[in-house]
Amino acid sequence: MQLTFLGTSSGAPTRQRNVSATAIQPERGRQWVLVDCGEATQHQLLRTRLSPLQLQAVLITHVHGDHCYGLPGLLASCQLNGRTAPLTLVGPAAVWRYLQAVIEHTELRIDYPLEFVEVSRTLELERGGFSITATELSHRTECWAYRLQEAHVPVRLDTERLQAERVMPSPLYGRLQQGEHVTLPDGRELDGREYCIASYPARAVVVAGDNDQPELLGEACEGVQLLVHEATYTEEVLQQVGPEPQHSCAAQVACFAEARAIPALLLTHFSPRYLLRPRRPRDLSIELLRADAAHHYSGTLYLAQDFEIYGIARNGEVSLLSEQARDQRSNHTVSNRE
Repeated sequence: MQLTFLGTSSGAPTRQRNVSATAIQPERGRQWVLVDCGEATQHQLLRTRLSPLQLQAVLITHVHGDHCYGLPGLLASCQLNGRTAPLTLVGPAAVWRYLQAVIEHTELRIDYPLEFVEVSRTLELERGGFSITATELSHRTECWAYRLQEAHVPVRLDTERLQAERVMPSPLYGRLQQGEHVTLPDGRELDGREYCIASYPARAVVVAGDNDQPELLGEACEGVQLLVHEATYTEEVLQQVGPEPQHSCAAQVACFAEARAIPALLLTHFSPRYLLRPRRPRDLSIELLRADAAHHYSGTLYLAQDFEIYGIARNGEVSLLSEQARDQRSNHTVSNRE
C-alpha cells in the first residue's frame, strides 16, 4: 500500500510545494485513488508513474480551492486522453455544484461515465482496491476525512485448526485453500471457506481534510497504521492567528495520535510561511512543526514533501520509500519563498 504526495502546501503553492493532493495505491495493480485535487494536480502527476486513466475515484474533503481547483482540469485531461472507464467522484454537494458550473460555462465535455456520490457518515464504497468510509470534521465549511482500508487481503489456510481437528497435510489442503467443499476419508465434510483466514490484518489509513478538532477522528482511526492530517501551523503561530481559520497545529494532532496510540503520523498541509530552507533570521523553518509534534508524540513521525512516496508494509510498518522530492528540489533554484 503506497501514498504519493502531490501537494503539501495550504492555501497557496510555493516554489517547492503544490496545494493538497494525495494518491493512494493498493499493493497490487495500477489502479489508484486520489484524495483532494488542488490546482495543478495534473501537472504534478506528470512527474510520477501514476496514470490518470487508472484513476478509480477522487475523494474531495471540502470545497475550498486549494483542495478542488484542479478537478476540472484533471477530468478534462482524462477526456482528452481517451478515457472510457467510469470514474467516481465523492465529496460534499458543493463540490458537484462547482463542477457543474465549470462544465456549463467552459463547455467542458466529459463522455466517460462520471458518478458523483455525496459524502456522508454512512458512506460505504469500494474503489481501487479499498473500502472507503468517511468522518465529518470541524472546519469553516463542510469537511470530511476518508478512511481507506484494503478490501481484499490474500488468504491462507488455517493449518493449525485443521491439524487440531486431526486433518493432516494432504492434497486436500490445496482444494480447501481454493474454498472447495471436500469429503475426508472418514466421511467428514469440510467447507474450505471456513478454514481460510487473512494472511495479515488489513492495512488502513485515514486521510483528513482541514480540521481543528483531531479528536473527531477517534473512531475512524481505530486499527489504522497511519494518520495523515493537516498541521498548518505551529502552536505559537496558531495562537497568533486565532481560531477563525479552523486549522490544527502540529502539537494538537500529535497529542491526539499519542492518546490513540496511532503507530505512525504523517503531517501535511503546511502554511507557506514555513520554509524548507530558511535563509534569513526571521524565516520560519518547517522543522519547527516537526519539533512541536515530536514533543507530544512517540510514534513514527513524518512531515510530507511533494513527490515523496510512503509505504505501509504487510506488518503495518510505515516507511519512506522514495525521496524523489529531494531530487526534484535539487533541480530548482531555492528562493526565500522556497
